[in-house]
Amino acid sequence: MESGEGAGGPGGPDGPGPEFGCASFNQDSTSLAVGTKTGYKLFSLTMVEKLDCVHESETPDVYIVERLFSSSLVVVVSTAMPQRMNIYHFKKGTEICNYSYPNNILAVKLNRQRLVVCLEESIYIHNIKDMKLLKTLLNTPSNSSGLCALSTNHSNSYVAYPGSATIGEIIVYDANSLNTVTMIPAHDSPLAALTFNASATKLASASERGTVIRVFSIPDGSRLFEFRRGMKRYVNISSLSFSHDGQFLCASSNTETVHIFKLEQQGPSGEDEAATWTSYVGKMFSAASSYFPAQVSGMMSQDRAFATVHLLTSGRKNVCTLTMMQKLPRLLVATADGHLFIYNVDPLDGGECTLAHEHKLFEDEDQSEGKDSEGEVQGRPQVFPSYAATAALPASGPVTATLTGYSEDGGVRKGEIIPEHEFAAGPICLDDENEFPPINWCRDGTGGGQGRR
Repeated sequence: MESGEGAGGPGGPDGPGPEFGCASFNQDSTSLAVGTKTGYKLFSLTMVEKLDCVHESETPDVYIVERLFSSSLVVVVSTAMPQRMNIYHFKKGTEICNYSYPNNILAVKLNRQRLVVCLEESIYIHNIKDMKLLKTLLNTPSNSSGLCALSTNHSNSYVAYPGSATIGEIIVYDANSLNTVTMIPAHDSPLAALTFNASATKLASASERGTVIRVFSIPDGSRLFEFRRGMKRYVNISSLSFSHDGQFLCASSNTETVHIFKLEQQGPSGEDEAATWTSYVGKMFSAASSYFPAQVSGMMSQDRAFATVHLLTSGRKNVCTLTMMQKLPRLLVATADGHLFIYNVDPLDGGECTLAHEHKLFEDEDQSEGKDSEGEVQGRPQVFPSYAATAALPASGPVTATLTGYSEDGGVRKGEIIPEHEFAAGPICLDDENEFPPINWCRDGTGGGQGRR
């Protein structure tokens, strides 16, 4: 996830965890979405010691759930219908629409300008205001994990995805202008994780080996930083996330350690670097690097973790993010056994992070085994043509030219009334600070898909 990578997937090698099958932090790390075999929950992340559940649904077997910032819009995909994406306004309790695709949906990413759906060998880019299909990237390199990233900055809506199935090439695509920006030769082995910073000026990546994390400048693709997570063993990095100010980057994997790296440029004479033993050793290695072979000197110059967290367990999927909570920097880790850990981060000295609080996200699943788990999605028949049948149709219907209340900065004023949604019972009052911009959903399939009536 940016601000979190999702954990889980349709028929993945690990399947749903003991408690949940997916977890994702929203774009500004103010909300956590978690899906299980019996439903999904949305949590508000404002207090360290209190975890508020703002919405709960009984949609079964959810493996993708994504919330748009602090809005009422949520996207859900379940293993019962892995080719169909359902979009809900959860505060109104209504389904806005759903779209079907030719193959299983592996990932969904969204910001206030674009909604991106990733399949194994194709990517669909929609205009989120009306869900019109803007571009289909066909025959992309095989991407069985659905790895992709979308910048949260809607003014620079960049999509990053693997450019190769065998080596770690990254394609950066501009989802606003609908053009390829650059190709970055990031790693020797296939990619495992990608994320943009909040301003879409940096992109971090890790390969399947999981030993090195690199940060590149966007849009030019030049390498800015290289961090070594470890040398002794290969790991599966499941989550990369920048802090909102872009000064820190956290990485979690299938090991017990979560790493936080600090992105700081050293001045010409090193005056910006603290006079510590670590910095002294770093300068010594830097001065001596010209005497070592290229591979050795390159490894010596790589920065180690600025701060770390040691989880109680390893081997389980998890997702991490860095955020400000109650005016202090925190590291949040949601683990596949159904827990959310909140750690305090020292932004000056780093070191081992201290546990501030632990939350249990779900009651024991055994308590609800006898309940009817038929959800609001599974129980509805699919009566409209599939996405594959409609995406190729020429645009014949009207295109919405103006959207009342929509502003180019991607937000609307608190409490503003927007026009009636097609599938809603009445006008929708947007009462969130960063609510979803006004939208008009297609009735005729010209957006490339069919919405439910």
